[in-house]
Amino acid sequence: MKQRVEIVKRIMDSNDRLAQNNQAVLYRNQVYGINLMASPGAGKTSVILETIKRLPATIKLGVIEGDTAPVTIDSDKIAAAGIPAVQINTGGECHLDANMIELALAQLPLEALNLIIVENVGNLICPAAFQLGTHANVLIASIPEGDDKPYKYPNIYRGLDVLLINKIDLSPYIDFRMDYFQQGVEMLNPGLKTFALSAKTGEGFDAWIAWLTDKIITK
Repeated sequence: MKQRVEIVKRIMDSNDRLAQNNQAVLYRNQVYGINLMASPGAGKTSVILETIKRLPATIKLGVIEGDTAPVTIDSDKIAAAGIPAVQINTGGECHLDANMIELALAQLPLEALNLIIVENVGNLICPAAFQLGTHANVLIASIPEGDDKPYKYPNIYRGLDVLLINKIDLSPYIDFRMDYFQQGVEMLNPGLKTFALSAKTGEGFDAWIAWLTDKIITK
């Protein structure tokens, strides 16, 4: 058991060093990086596409797409919107890591970008453990998932900088106790910046875009 613990520690230490290097690359190119996490079906790609539509023209975005299988459905959607995108196939791994991001960054025109969004693999456990070198960890929680997720998956909520509550247009049709959900979030991450929005209707996106724009260094 001790040997296994030491191996895991070496892996995590190596990942953290690579993550620091990735962040240095982003700083050097004045690019703000976001690690976007969520469970499958929460609406990561839909939120990215709506964000693309609403970002000021001065902000130039690149996207890194992570998938467990060699499919390009999401990256094709991003590319069709005129945004440079890099697809990462994790080979079945349930998360992205700093080494994968290092390779993806080398394929993006960083000198021409202000913002990079990393769409992590759909999972509420694995991504929480691996730093990527981005500036902010953002989680999308969606109304259909239920209001108990902070209680069932506490680790991913503890490490967040921003929480997006997606699909609020479905609130009238789903038994989702917002006060119960937010109470769970507050216990884990007091004062967490939260935006309730709908990628389908666009409701709530103005506040999210304003926060995002404020964080970005415009070249």
